[in-house]
Amino acid sequence: MSVSRAVTPEPVDVPYFPDPVGPAGRIGLITLATDFNSEDDLRAILPNDVRLFTTRIENANPVTVENLKSMANDLPRAAKTLLPGYGVDVAIFGCTSGTAVTGSDKIADLINEGMPKTKVTNPLLASEFALRAVGAQKIAILTPYTPAVTQSVVDVFCDKGFEITRAMGFGLDSDFDMTALPPKALFEAALKVDTTDADAVFISCTAIRSAEIIADVEQQLKKPVITSNQALIWHALQLMNYDKPVTGFGTLFDQAPQQSSQVEVP
Repeated sequence: MSVSRAVTPEPVDVPYFPDPVGPAGRIGLITLATDFNSEDDLRAILPNDVRLFTTRIENANPVTVENLKSMANDLPRAAKTLLPGYGVDVAIFGCTSGTAVTGSDKIADLINEGMPKTKVTNPLLASEFALRAVGAQKIAILTPYTPAVTQSVVDVFCDKGFEITRAMGFGLDSDFDMTALPPKALFEAALKVDTTDADAVFISCTAIRSAEIIADVEQQLKKPVITSNQALIWHALQLMNYDKPVTGFGTLFDQAPQQSSQVEVP
């Protein structure tokens, strides 16, 4: 069958107004090449009128202090790939343990090398502000990590003036194994790590599926539960001055913005 190619393309004559990309704001996520979960968790919490855009940095399993430190060098390159020429309102670094071994200020500097003047947050910075917002001074910490990586997270919170009542880790060194942790196991571990004198429980790691258990753990423990991805969205929305309610992911979202969490952009 012969096909005629004698067709002249015509313009589409349909009037329209362009839809905004993320009408209430845009969040850029820099996550790990081996992260299987954070995008799902963050989008589950994120309001529908805010869009999440993702890029990835090189990293390698196992999750060790040395490997976590080395991946920071790729942050400036990755930041440049987040909607170049268009930009985001807030850039998120999606790795709690990576922040612990590199430092919040260094993470922000590296991201701003590739994306100047963009507001930046990370799981530890966001969780610090979140814990202060719910009035927590004594905290119990649950992680999926090995003892050495868990200790690096504990050290950061101790340096910030928090008292750690208990810290427990699953001993995992692979992002795949962390994401494979069943939410039921995380739920039971959160109940186990809690102590009577803890003001709140912090569940570390963006790679674990903790978002869906927050409300149930809070109901059981009768105290606030802060997780890495939950705190990231809470803090990013504050930095964007987003004021609509977010429900279903813990009492943290009932907290009004705190002056201390409004990070200035250099």
